Amino acid sequence: MSEKVIKLSDKAVERIKEIMSQAHNSTIGVRVGVKSGGCAGMSYVMEYAKEVKPNEEVIEDKGVKVLIDPKAIMYLLGTEMDYKKEKFSSQFVFKNPNETERCGCGESFKV
Repeated sequence: MSEKVIKLSDKAVERIKEIMSQAHNSTIGVRVGVKSGGCAGMSYVMEYAKEVKPNEEVIEDKGVKVLIDPKAIMYLLGTEMDYKKEKFSSQFVFKNPNETERCGCGESFKV
């Protein structure tokens, strides 16, 4: 078995379970991808997944399903997905070993 593209922290799993409990029944998991944009060149994208698309990597961990967009796999290899809750904000955080640069706001990155 090959190493998973991304690892999920317990906090990320808890949050995905919360999100899934509020999602429509046709939702099977969350999809993670990357898109061009942001001050450092790329940003992470998350959305509900209703089906597995061709060539997607499916990660099932601790009872949740995360689908990785095939175009994002090479950018996300070895990443840990965490969830951080602070006083005024809460967000998924990606600890990505492939990043060479990250913008100050933490919203975008470069590989």
